[in-house]
Amino acid sequence: MQITRQADYALRAILYLARLEEREPDEKASTSQIAKEQEIPGSFLAKIISQLSIAGLIHTSRGAKGGVSLARKPEEISLLDVVEAIDGPITLNECVHDPSVCTFGDNCPLHDVWCEAKSELVRKLNESTFDKLLEKE
Repeated sequence: MQITRQADYALRAILYLARLEEREPDEKASTSQIAKEQEIPGSFLAKIISQLSIAGLIHTSRGAKGGVSLARKPEEISLLDVVEAIDGPITLNECVHDPSVCTFGDNCPLHDVWCEAKSELVRKLNESTFDKLLEKE
């Protein structure tokens, strides 16, 4: 499984905002500033920012004192939150979500492996919060 480029950019943007929050609480960043420093195409970032805002992960405001900031504290935002805000729920194989699509049904030896792998990935992404990532820097 590989996350989309869009999810990768979203993770970078949230990490950038988490760093900003740590250094200067209540400070906002412009999308152009995030795009430049994180090497994200500006037009692509605008779409990402919109999705993150809809998901309740960031606040956006316009005007002279506008910009982007985290809607929650870094310890309250996980990698899973961001990836799912962009890519939707994690499924390694369509049978994990809907076992009826498997032609082998209940006799499929792979189904349990896919389900366990998905659970482990979701667990790891969910416990990986942005405050923990900042601690590693």
